[in-house]
Parts: sequence; C-alpha cells; structure tokens
Amino acid sequence: MDLLWALLTLPYAPVRGLTAVVGVVAREAESRQRNPVNVRRELEELDAAMAAGELSTEERDRAEQRVLDRLSGAAGRSGERPRAARRGPAREGGVRHDRRRPGPTT
Repeated sequence: MDLLWALLTLPYAPVRGLTAVVGVVAREAESRQRNPVNVRRELEELDAAMAAGELSTEERDRAEQRVLDRLSGAAGRSGERPRAARRGPAREGGVRHDRRRPGPTT
C-alpha cells in the first residue's frame, strides 16, 4: 500500500519539497531576526545614526521600539496593539470589568 501511495502522490513531490525549503528559510529568517546579537547591532547602528545627526530623537525612539518589539515577538501580530492597551478605561474603584467573560447564569 505504501508503494502505491508513493506512486500516486509522486506528481506532488516538487510541491512537498518546495514547502519544506520554504519552511527552512522562514525558520532561519526568524531566528536571525530575533538573534540578540543582530538586535544589539541594529540598536548600535541607530545610536550611531543619531550621533551623526541622521535621525532625530523621536525617529530613533520609534525605530528602537520596533526592534525591541520584534525581539519580544510583538511584531508577529502585524502591528496589533498589546492586549492591555486595547482594553477600555478602568471602571469605578479601579476595577476592570472584562466583557468577554460571561457572568453566572441562573
């Protein structure tokens, strides 16, 4: 049965191979992007650009935050704000009421 299955799915072998290669490339790119050595180098480049007058303080702060967000994994959510920032203001007495949790049913 395995031989028959291998023969029937033989035309899809290039697709499976390409999928495997894309997976390896994606994992490598992500590991390089989150590598602390690369992050430190990028932060040093930002500081050097600011010292040379190429960046303003605000631009450097925004770029630094993007680098740090990428390191912490926040950038993987396509620019989505952190969960705590999405909640509304605190209710009376400083207690937050989570609308997603249903109350007790009777």
